[in-house]
Amino acid sequence: MLGAWGAAGVSLPHYSVTQYEAGTPISASSLRPGDLVFWGSSGSPSSIHHVAMYLGGGQIIHAPRTGRPVSVESMYYWTPPNFFARV
Repeated sequence: MLGAWGAAGVSLPHYSVTQYEAGTPISASSLRPGDLVFWGSSGSPSSIHHVAMYLGGGQIIHAPRTGRPVSVESMYYWTPPNFFARV
């Protein structure tokens, strides 16, 4: 997310929780390409542990974990995301 948004002239913090806090919370139904999609382990933003960029059509781009290449997948490939933000 840092590189993609940085190329657009937007500086984002490194940590996923602070990326969420830097954006404006939105609903899943409001997602537009470029919005950020987050996964947390509870209903609290402090539980966020993963972030991806929404591409449209239910697709995201993200780095699944260390050592795996960046990939495009359904945003529901794993568990449903529970936080969304617009930068």
